[in-house]
Amino acid sequence: MAWELESLSKCLSSHDSWTVNADGECLSITNEDGLDAYLAVSGDQIVVETLLFATDAVKDVAALNEQVLRTHQFVPLTTVAVTTIDGQDYYMAFGALSARSSEESVIFEVETLFANVPVFLQAYAEYLN
Repeated sequence: MAWELESLSKCLSSHDSWTVNADGECLSITNEDGLDAYLAVSGDQIVVETLLFATDAVKDVAALNEQVLRTHQFVPLTTVAVTTIDGQDYYMAFGALSARSSEESVIFEVETLFANVPVFLQAYAEYLN
């Protein structure tokens, strides 16, 4: 059976240190450090993502993009991309898994995303203003 937002909300709310809220067509998940992630079901996959920083905060976007492409495989289960929100470009971290994944896999994906954000921020700090 594939996950739906209501059942995902119940699953994720069982994690003691997360706050989970419905936010339109997705769930917002906030960890104990105040980091927000957003989870959505899109067809046969679940996508969980969080913003890292605006492209405006980057000294040299081309250099950072090259660094991301050369290093992203060193951070497990999470990829970096660029997305546009209200006309502003942001670097984001995201992970995806099957909408038929186990409860443990869904929780692990969100935990991994939260754990990887500080890794990305530290790795790319020299490129930020």
